[in-house]
Parts: sequence; structure tokens; C-alpha cells
Amino acid sequence: MTAIDYDLEFLEDGRTIELISIGMVRDDGREYYAVNRDMPVQRIRKHKWLMENVVPSLPKGHGDAKIHMPKRWLFHYADPVVKHRERIANEVMDFIRSAGPDVQLWANYGAYDHVALAQLWGRMIDLPEGVPMFTHDIQQERSRQGLGWDDLPQQESGEHNALADARHNQTVRLWLASRQEAA
Repeated sequence: MTAIDYDLEFLEDGRTIELISIGMVRDDGREYYAVNRDMPVQRIRKHKWLMENVVPSLPKGHGDAKIHMPKRWLFHYADPVVKHRERIANEVMDFIRSAGPDVQLWANYGAYDHVALAQLWGRMIDLPEGVPMFTHDIQQERSRQGLGWDDLPQQESGEHNALADARHNQTVRLWLASRQEAA
């Protein structure tokens, strides 16, 4: 079994979930990070929480590029991690499939993350072969072990950056697994 810990940042309005960024970390140390070039920028601009917590972690222009980057841009479109949604879907599918035949997905409060992940390919029944149909949830495992939120290892930095959050999810999942093995 290979675990992939992941996190998505997204805009949701109670009816739709729109991908902003995705971070994934595999047990073998490989990582994947992408920012959705096709995100609904105008809607995100109107969302105070996303503007304060998620947008600051998106790629920004550096050096000369910063001079040519209009202030209305939320992120640097030329950064190599900024990709069209279709390309992200193909790369995520390859990342998951290349982990082997027995993959577990893990996320923290992962219900919406899994829906947004599945929507990369359309409907749930459109999931590519090899992509799990569900995500294991760190909070369910925490609760099953009788632990509180404050009992878990705390994230020191990078909160709401999808890759930093995925790395932290891996840390917490492994910590929970070690407690289970010791019991």
C-alpha cells in the first residue's frame, strides 16, 4: 500500500467547488504541486478569507517579471506550477497511478477535497482507473483514536498552501499510525 497525502485549496459557494491549487505527497518522497490557471479570479477577489489566507501563498512574480505583472493578477501566470486544469488532471492521474496498484488517499477534513479532486475528471463515475473513489480522513482517524484537535502535531508554517498542508497531513497521518502501532 502506498499513501498519498493531499490538500486542495478551493473556492466553494455551497453549490460549486472551484480548484485553486493542489498539493500531493507520496510515501516515496515524490511531491506534486499545481496552481489552477483557470480558477475564477474575479470570484476569488470578492472572497475575503481566500484573499487573506490562500492567495498570499500563490506564486508571485520575481525580479523583472514583477515589473511587468499587473497588480490585478492574483498570481504569476508564467510560473511553472501554474497550469491549465486539464493538464493538472492528467498530471495528478499520472502521479496517483505511478504510485502503484494499492493507493490510499489521505486528507484533513477531506470530503470537499475529494469532490474537487474527482471533478478534475468530471463526475465521480468518470474517475480514471487507478484513482481511488474515496479519501481516508485524518480527522476521522484522530477521533477514532480518542484524540482532540490539540493533541495532533501542529503545523508551524505554510498553512493554506496546498503543498505545505499536504506535507503536514503526511506528518500527522504517520504520527497517528505510529500511535496505532504502539497500542
